[in-house]
Amino acid sequence: MNRKAYLISMILLFSLLLAAFVPVALPEQEGEEVTLVIGFTSSITGKYETSSGRQVRGFNLWMEQVNAAGGIKLSDGTIVNFEAVTYDDESASERVQELYTILATEDEADLLISPYSSGLTAAASVIAEQYGKVMITTGAADDNNYKQGFTQVFQIYTPASGYLAGAVDLLAATDPDVSKVAFVYENSNFSTSVVEAAKAYAESQGYEIVLYEGYAPDNTDFAAFINKIVDSGAQAVLGGGHFQDGSTFARQLSEKGVDIRFFTLLVAPPEPDFANLGEAALGVIGPSQWEPLAEFTEESAGEAGYDWFGPNGSDFVEAYEGAYEGEAPSYHSAGGYAAGLILQKAIIAADSVDPAAIKEALDALQVLTFYGLVKFDTSEEAHGLQVGHSMIYIQWQEDADGNLVKQVVWPPEGATADPLYPLP
Repeated sequence: MNRKAYLISMILLFSLLLAAFVPVALPEQEGEEVTLVIGFTSSITGKYETSSGRQVRGFNLWMEQVNAAGGIKLSDGTIVNFEAVTYDDESASERVQELYTILATEDEADLLISPYSSGLTAAASVIAEQYGKVMITTGAADDNNYKQGFTQVFQIYTPASGYLAGAVDLLAATDPDVSKVAFVYENSNFSTSVVEAAKAYAESQGYEIVLYEGYAPDNTDFAAFINKIVDSGAQAVLGGGHFQDGSTFARQLSEKGVDIRFFTLLVAPPEPDFANLGEAALGVIGPSQWEPLAEFTEESAGEAGYDWFGPNGSDFVEAYEGAYEGEAPSYHSAGGYAAGLILQKAIIAADSVDPAAIKEALDALQVLTFYGLVKFDTSEEAHGLQVGHSMIYIQWQEDADGNLVKQVVWPPEGATADPLYPLP
């Protein structure tokens, strides 16, 4: 072999050896797509139909937005999408236990959302814990549900023990001369939990409880209770239960022309449909988990030292009204959407779809959203109890044109109007 041929062969050999050590640029691979199944029941029929329907529409809006945006992308490239499996619980506890068992076993739901109401959620919580399924509870405020030793259940709502304390404070600030208070309430897990705590708080503030009586959940005639209110000399009435009974109670109290100064009901007043009562709605106050008037923003989160997550309130309202033909969202709608947001935030924080990792992320969560602050108790005594979120109080008033509108009347730092007092 001559010298020239030898040099050429050596150059070729060197080039081949060099190529073996140079990494080849491969096309970037797409991450695995994972679809998490979220199971829940809703009250398509039964007494919880109104509030449950709004809760589900809020949650569905969140899920549709996340999927439409391409899902959640984890650091390893995994794309997480969601699909829902849901059934009608008919507003009945026995149906809830049966259906959540199906969701956990036959449907193999990865995560759960609670049904609406504390009673139905208590039934679902047993199943979630039994099968080790993380469940976000929304529309469920009873404190006792989170004191059963559960580890998989996480509450979005302000607990029932804090529902009416602000109403007592509002009454004291508005009229120090009121001394006689009546509690008339629905005999349900949620309502009794609320009024037990409120009664104790009112008594600690020096109020005389002149009437303390419950009514059946399916009650439609409040005449006997209204007569007892009159006979008791009550100046303020607090209580109620859910939308249907609360609306009926308010209408019948107005029709009787009962002379009371202050009237606060659970659940019903914050619902936009409460305005359909006309003048019977005027002046009625209700505790609300969320209202569009109460703006939480990324800026306020930074000022308070909290992480911000999700859309602002006006963007949520616009999206909800656009999705549901102009229907105004209630706090039930916001609670449903917030349940999805909290799951989303936990999955991002966990950077995993492993249920144990998601649970650990929920335990550590402290985040401000358009719905307010969310943080969970992690003690053995009350694991999953909401300890971050607080209530606001709305009242139906008339605007300059005589239309019924909601105003925030408590707490003072969030108020949009002075209370209409006394009750017309």
